[in-house]
Amino acid sequence: MKNIQTLLLIMVAVFILFSCGKKDGTVEMPKPKKLSEAKKQDPMENWQNNKGIGPVSSITLPAEIDQSMVAAGKEVYESMCTACHKIDKKFIGPSPKGIITRRTPEWIMNMILNPEEMTQKDPIAKQLLIEANGSPMANQNLTEDQARAILEYFRTLDQEKI
Repeated sequence: MKNIQTLLLIMVAVFILFSCGKKDGTVEMPKPKKLSEAKKQDPMENWQNNKGIGPVSSITLPAEIDQSMVAAGKEVYESMCTACHKIDKKFIGPSPKGIITRRTPEWIMNMILNPEEMTQKDPIAKQLLIEANGSPMANQNLTEDQARAILEYFRTLDQEKI
């Protein structure tokens, strides 16, 4: 009985081995990606040209920060965003500190305004969703003015001492 079981096990292993190969019996191994190809596919590396998906297609930030807009943005951020985002560290979502150096202003506003579509279609947002263990960003149904105020607040975060 043991010999029959061993023989069956060997036959199954041979069957699996040959069913994975080509008709000539060889098995094709995937080719390793070239370093340049891997870099092109990393969405986090090519963020400078990514404006995201949503209502904001272009925005010009003035050199001077609008302090009244900062105050409004901080208020909205503290009431709507701090359950998932902490300024000084990654929490459920990423820290907004330094986000201006990692994402375009359009992308930031589109992520705030359109998180569902962004996490479905935008490569950076998809990667962030994976890093957040599948916890999607909640759509807070903010207006473009509120999102713009939050963006202005984010511009000040690297200047603050936390």
